[in-house]
Amino acid sequence: MLVVLHFHQLGYNALSIALLFLFYEFFGVVTNLVGGWLGARIGLNRTMNIGLGLQVIALLMLTLPTEYLSIAWVMAAQAFSGIAKDLNKMSAKSSIKSLVSSDAQGTLYKWIAILTGSKNALKGVGFFMGGLLLNLLGFQGAMWFMLAGLCIVLGCSLILLKKDLGVASTKPKFTEIFSKNRSINILSAARMFLFASRDVWFVVALPVFISKELNWDHWQVGSFMAAWVIAYGFVQSIAPMITGKKSGKTPDGFSALIWASLLCSIPLLIAQGLDSQWILLGGLGIFGAIFAINSSLHSYLIVSYARNEGTSLDVGFYYMANAMGRLVGTILSGAVFQLWGLEACLYISSIMIFLTVLISIALPRHTQLVGY
Repeated sequence: MLVVLHFHQLGYNALSIALLFLFYEFFGVVTNLVGGWLGARIGLNRTMNIGLGLQVIALLMLTLPTEYLSIAWVMAAQAFSGIAKDLNKMSAKSSIKSLVSSDAQGTLYKWIAILTGSKNALKGVGFFMGGLLLNLLGFQGAMWFMLAGLCIVLGCSLILLKKDLGVASTKPKFTEIFSKNRSINILSAARMFLFASRDVWFVVALPVFISKELNWDHWQVGSFMAAWVIAYGFVQSIAPMITGKKSGKTPDGFSALIWASLLCSIPLLIAQGLDSQWILLGGLGIFGAIFAINSSLHSYLIVSYARNEGTSLDVGFYYMANAMGRLVGTILSGAVFQLWGLEACLYISSIMIFLTVLISIALPRHTQLVGY
């Protein structure tokens, strides 16, 4: 948010600002693929600390005077930031597998949901914090403020975390970064289309449409998007209560199939009512809630499916597919919206969700939960 607002103030056009984030998304694909292998070899705490260190470097790069912040320089900083983010996310989610007993699947689901939901809620808080810090401290001041906080976190991580967390007993070969587990491959494919279905209309098309067609000010657009992401994260964190925790059931592939099916028609319905902002905003709320449950289910299933030895390899491969979906969705969001508008983005979103549903049919089920 800081980068978007600051470079918008400097007069950069929308395409130039979008290019600043191209490497951020691209390196998410690469990092998740390689990061899982790295975590299995050197440990999840070390992988996470490398991510924190790279984020420190990225912020330091952006503390330079404005005249030195060329597009190429900021793209490089964002590349480091993208690598850092995915090393941290992969390490944190993989580590839960090591910290929770293998026979406590309900507990595993609960902590995965809390971690995923809180991460996304804080992402929403970041929308507000970016604007606030820019107003109070300026761009460079905001960078130094975040650097100070991040260095404290890195110090605590170096001192407090277990050194051997997540290290595989045998060193995996680099060729093992591609999963050989059929369930994980199916889930990864479903995840890719699921996240592409969101970002194809949410990332670029929606905020531009709201700004141009509904005549919202920038602060209104940013505040709405932030509130949506925070609410999305909250629903993710309580997903276990919605999907069967009270009955003592844990989700399986059938659960993912049902919730993906519920999501499929929502973009189509929104597309039919784009002339009403209440249908658009209400539909976005319903889409966000059901999408959040789908995302939380997937996040639990990948950790559940992952091997006990070298969990990060499987989780990394899965989040590589997630990042690929986001990259494809982001590119399509700008291109399709520019050519055919938001309605076309919503139609493509429904097609991608339908593909998610078809893929989810092949996800494994627990026999005792077939009727769930």
